[in-house]
Amino acid sequence: MRITMVGTGYVGLVTGTCFANSGNDVICLDVDQKKINKLNQGISPIYEPGLDELIQRNTRARRLHFTTDQAAAYANAQVVFICVGTPSGEDGHADLKYILQAADEIGKAIENEQNTNERRAKIVVIKSTVPVGTNAKVQARIAACTQKEFHMASNPEFLKEGAAINDFQKPDRVVIGCENKGTGDRMRDLYDPFVRQGNPIFMMDIPSAEMVKYAANAMLATKISFINEIANLCESYGADIDEVRRGMCSDSRIGNQFLYPGLGYGGSCFPKDVLACINMGKDKHQPAQLLEAVHEVNQRQRQNFMAKINSHFKNTGLAQKRVAIWGIAFKPGTDDIREAPSITLMQQLLDQGATVIAHDPVAHETCQDVFGDQIQYAENAMDALDEVDALVICTDWAEFRHPNFEQMKAKMKHPVIFDGRNLYRLQTMKDEGFSYWSIGRAVV
Repeated sequence: MRITMVGTGYVGLVTGTCFANSGNDVICLDVDQKKINKLNQGISPIYEPGLDELIQRNTRARRLHFTTDQAAAYANAQVVFICVGTPSGEDGHADLKYILQAADEIGKAIENEQNTNERRAKIVVIKSTVPVGTNAKVQARIAACTQKEFHMASNPEFLKEGAAINDFQKPDRVVIGCENKGTGDRMRDLYDPFVRQGNPIFMMDIPSAEMVKYAANAMLATKISFINEIANLCESYGADIDEVRRGMCSDSRIGNQFLYPGLGYGGSCFPKDVLACINMGKDKHQPAQLLEAVHEVNQRQRQNFMAKINSHFKNTGLAQKRVAIWGIAFKPGTDDIREAPSITLMQQLLDQGATVIAHDPVAHETCQDVFGDQIQYAENAMDALDEVDALVICTDWAEFRHPNFEQMKAKMKHPVIFDGRNLYRLQTMKDEGFSYWSIGRAVV
């Protein structure tokens, strides 16, 4: 098929590249000329394992193209995917301005379409995560620009940063909301190559498809806030969250996914999607009380962890202290720092007069966009520890799991670790002679 992706952010770029890799002719459209220039050089603007190679392979095969030219991008496209951002507005509602702007552009392109030999009407697919009812708004905006036939579909994405290519090529499920069987059949044809092992394609009405992504992300966010709340209770009563989790997650009805205590969820999806659900409830006078609590617990988790740091330094304060940060990205396998707990903690450390030395395997550049030269950056984890008063672990990158503790102690001014990901055993920390603060466990 001839496909146009509107937006070359995380979702648009991964989706477009994977569609091209299955033999489709894909054009990715964006307004950012610098980003398009990089992509045309085979350089991805985001960090995602394996993505650069796929871009280069499909660009060489002339199946994947990048442009800022709307006319070229929309000309003769059979399916147009809207993949632009839907950030949280100041009131927590999803901001749809980019979605509606794309709708206007698509409507004008359909109206100006010169190819009258196209046998079937264009399909406009919203892949961005949008509140229920957005497809109807987009349909109305397009219809205001043209009398020509087109069809709408909702196709939410379920990509995990750091594993997005595998998630797309081997999806747990594909969700498609559509208004008629013909549109559904064409969308099914597009996704059939990715579900040959039998994973389902769920066809449903558009409002239900719009809601699926919110429901899934809200459930996962709830599990994270739940285990963090239990961890905080464990600390108060002298229980060990690792043991509690082990006993609890052996129940097959509960499972063990997204039930690890830590600094709370971050990234581009969970925070904004939970807030969007809360505000959808407010708009219909149906309060989402559970999700309001999920959000509050998540935000409070960072403050609770900062309180541990302040408790340790209560006699001297943090002014003029050197603090190392291991991990900036909100999760391993990505350079995404949106809503990352590390950002909150580093800002509070700076506000209290500390010097921050940070290391992350891939997120230095994105961090510099936020902090500039307010913090120092170390090329490797051990270099960040020179003469520091404490280490704060914010992201559970694999390289942090088995460090040389003897070397760490030799470098640090004081052997103090605040572990926001519970990477180490308490007995190990005790044997190695560290002062060790974690989550839901005793202080060593």
